Amino acid sequence: MDQTVRIAQDPDADALLGRSPLAAMVGMLLDQQVPMEWAFSGPHTLLERLGGDDLDAGRIAAMDPEEFTELCARKPAIHRYPGSMAKRVQQLCRHLVEHYDGDAAAVWRTADTGEELLSRLRELPGYGEQKARIFVALLGKRLGVRPTGWREAAGDYGKDGAYLSAADITGPETLARVREHKQEMKRAAKEAKSTGGAGGPGKRAARTR
Repeated sequence: MDQTVRIAQDPDADALLGRSPLAAMVGMLLDQQVPMEWAFSGPHTLLERLGGDDLDAGRIAAMDPEEFTELCARKPAIHRYPGSMAKRVQQLCRHLVEHYDGDAAAVWRTADTGEELLSRLRELPGYGEQKARIFVALLGKRLGVRPTGWREAAGDYGKDGAYLSAADITGPETLARVREHKQEMKRAAKEAKSTGGAGGPGKRAARTR
């Protein structure tokens, strides 16, 4: 795995994402409630503080939780919520050690189909349904990991010409398009909530019975 990635918008951070399966997996884990560039720069920040050529799942899993949290929280922090994310990163690394001998790439290297890959990603600590599908798309579109049926497993995120997630970022322009899509989704969700689109009237009716 050694592909060109431009999600973090930083040459060193993106180079790490392109060559390190664990870095890409951790970046995807961190991609929530912060800008994508911040999330996907997190693995490089960790590597600078840990030292070495690559992130090591076994080493991270074995670290003292308080020591690792301090490392993640040191400014610039790897995330807006460094404490909770430090815990999730360690849980992820422990899962990889237990199930894949610490080899993040084994999650997809030994998956015969996109559906099998998706199933394995769903089992990762910190990965829900949406994050798992986005990561399938990121692997296929940006990192050349394309088991049979990977686009179907990724759902809408696997479509060509989509600008829905980190999987579609190839530079500043596509980053802006993905960010615009996310903002539109947030506005739509907020509007639906304010107009009772999430079942509001029904709940009010239930209270008056």
